[in-house]
Amino acid sequence: MKSITEIVKQTEFSDEDIVRLLAITDPTEAEILRQAAYDRATHTVGNNVYYRGLIEFSNICTLDCRYCGIRKSNHAVPRYELDKETIVNAALWAATNHYGSICLQSGERRDPKFIAFVTDVLKTIHEKTVSPELPNGLGITLSLGEQSFEVYKQWAQASGNPIGLRYLLRFETSNPKLFDHLHHAPGREKALQRRYQALADLRRAGYQVGSGVMIGIPGQTLQDLCQDIRTFQKLDLDMIGMGPYITSEGGDMLGEGMMEEKALMRLSLNMIATTRLVIPDINIAAATALHALEENGREKGILHGCNVIMPNITPRIVRKNYQLYANKPFIEQEPSDTNLYLQQSIQKTGRTVALNVLGSSKHWKLRTGL
Repeated sequence: MKSITEIVKQTEFSDEDIVRLLAITDPTEAEILRQAAYDRATHTVGNNVYYRGLIEFSNICTLDCRYCGIRKSNHAVPRYELDKETIVNAALWAATNHYGSICLQSGERRDPKFIAFVTDVLKTIHEKTVSPELPNGLGITLSLGEQSFEVYKQWAQASGNPIGLRYLLRFETSNPKLFDHLHHAPGREKALQRRYQALADLRRAGYQVGSGVMIGIPGQTLQDLCQDIRTFQKLDLDMIGMGPYITSEGGDMLGEGMMEEKALMRLSLNMIATTRLVIPDINIAAATALHALEENGREKGILHGCNVIMPNITPRIVRKNYQLYANKPFIEQEPSDTNLYLQQSIQKTGRTVALNVLGSSKHWKLRTGL
């Protein structure tokens, strides 16, 4: 049997290799995996960490995903929708503070009013953030759920920045039975094959395409996570956002429990590091949920191969109402406080915060030649 030291040096991995890496619990082997992933990231995507200033502009959602704290059946959470001026001001704050990109996220809606509102916001952000430091304006990542191809195209055109245009649409798990369990709702609001079709539509519409999974879902196996990585490859993703499954008080899965936090953290870091080794040239975000499990969790993500971080710049007054999972960190911090903390902590990982940089995926650059 190959040793962990031998496996991490490879550039091609069997399913058995991947499961071996995901299963690591021994501290010595865990450090071998971590160092290999960190070094592979340095070699392939460089020493930079890229910011995506996160603006959670609405927690109104028309869907009922069972794991989610803002699902439509959670009547305990106060609903909000930021106005255009507030969203644009947050984007301007990001540009002024040298973020190269932002991420606009909300609950999932497909009504014409919502689509037109997002279109207008995107146009205004682009118009107001073009500058000598950002000649193409802020990079934009959208995380607004499944939409039609025509809507994806409309938003892409409105963003005004085709080289900094991204969309994050997680498929959560490649196991169809687990997927249906997570999204059990009247009318089958979500289906795994429809999610894959949406990701293909995003590619056709010109986006850098991102997806991801939850790690540690009740009933999930290491083989499921291995197949998730294979699905990342099959979808030819440019970026990945994934994090630990943490129960939500507003969700419908509390009775199913969650993994013990230390074990869940270990598995999450193994998944990040293994993904970096298997698909070395993609962008991988260090999820805020890592920090909900352990202090400096996002920084540990960077040490295991992540190269993107998403500081929350949503106005503090509404941030507490966008808790997809329990104990979400940083909901009381002002954006300026988060900014200083992150710069200092990222530097401790040996990485550099890349300012006024779009931070587009190397995989996307190689795939498109742009």
